[in-house]
Amino acid sequence: MSTDILIVSPDDHLVEPADLWTSRLPERYRDIGPRIVRHRGRMDPTVTSDVAFIDDEDGRDADIWHYEDSIIPIPLISAAAGYEIDELTTDPITYDEMRPGCFRPKDRLADMDIAGIEASACFPNTLVRFCGQRFLHAKDKDLALLCIQAYNDFQIDEWGGDSNGRLIPLGIIPLWDVELAAKEVERVAAKGMPAVCFSELPARLDLPSIHSGYWDPFFAACERNNVGIMLHIGSSSSLTKSSPDAPHVVTSALMAVNCTIALVDWLFSAKLKQFPKLKLAFAEAQAGWIPYYLQRVDEVWEDRRAWGGIHPLLTEPPSTQVPGRIWFSTFGDPVAFRILDLVGPDQLMFETDYPHNDTNWPHSTEVANKATEGLDEETKRKVLSTNAKTFFGLV
Repeated sequence: MSTDILIVSPDDHLVEPADLWTSRLPERYRDIGPRIVRHRGRMDPTVTSDVAFIDDEDGRDADIWHYEDSIIPIPLISAAAGYEIDELTTDPITYDEMRPGCFRPKDRLADMDIAGIEASACFPNTLVRFCGQRFLHAKDKDLALLCIQAYNDFQIDEWGGDSNGRLIPLGIIPLWDVELAAKEVERVAAKGMPAVCFSELPARLDLPSIHSGYWDPFFAACERNNVGIMLHIGSSSSLTKSSPDAPHVVTSALMAVNCTIALVDWLFSAKLKQFPKLKLAFAEAQAGWIPYYLQRVDEVWEDRRAWGGIHPLLTEPPSTQVPGRIWFSTFGDPVAFRILDLVGPDQLMFETDYPHNDTNWPHSTEVANKATEGLDEETKRKVLSTNAKTFFGLV
């Protein structure tokens, strides 16, 4: 790989700084908004839908988020940068045990330099969750909205503020009210936010589906302001599990399943026809599965026109909506690179997933080199840099 092809990663994460909300919320909310308290304890293994913590004097020190009735730990695997594979556990940790690049922008930039990363877009972590689900389930929605606005302002003003464009701000929306969501898109777009997070499968959050028409004001606001929509695996607060007693590794191997469902949903919803400038990106989706599903949606569109409930706007094969409209990211996926002509060389992006346990940091350049071996220089540049810049409107 040429030394000048630096990686633009569309999927990394930040660990929310301990003072993010205590330093930004109105004073009356600072004792009830999200705040860090040091505990001693352990993870609760009986809770599988979220991270959960139990106080236990025989446990370990842990920095715990307190928000309304919830106490939310930060597991090591969500701040794993710098740890060896055999050191990784789900144990709760403190900020002292994390690389500062997890939560400090200047240190993140230094870590990016180590791995040959030009720019990075960061999703939230365990408190906020990947599209702001924590605030969706909050009791006090006035406080929740203030928390979302404080988070978005932090992303724009502080995380990305002095980075010379290298830390790309990525926002969240108030999922419980589509009109508020549209207003927040307008607000953050005016401040330079190029993309916001959305749920891969909102119906699994007991929200209306994308087929319902409910989300149209949000989609319209994104289209009007050239704000991309990012769908991260797990942003439906659900993962595929084969059985209650299946080990976690089974779920880990099936991480992309929700992405397949979401892609088919979007292609048959006709939202990309209704909003012809709207753009989407699937984060941590991997990509080797894409050609089969593009073939399959076209087959059923052709074979089931009389009875499949196909949207009248879908006058062409659904797969034709992908070029220039839907992007996918992977942190490796050798299959995808072997069949890149079928995946779409203009639609695949290479991610580093810092600081999660799947991260290829600090070896991102070596991993990217291996993944793109055999590709011509122009295609390498697209996958490692240009495609992400195109999605985020940086070119």
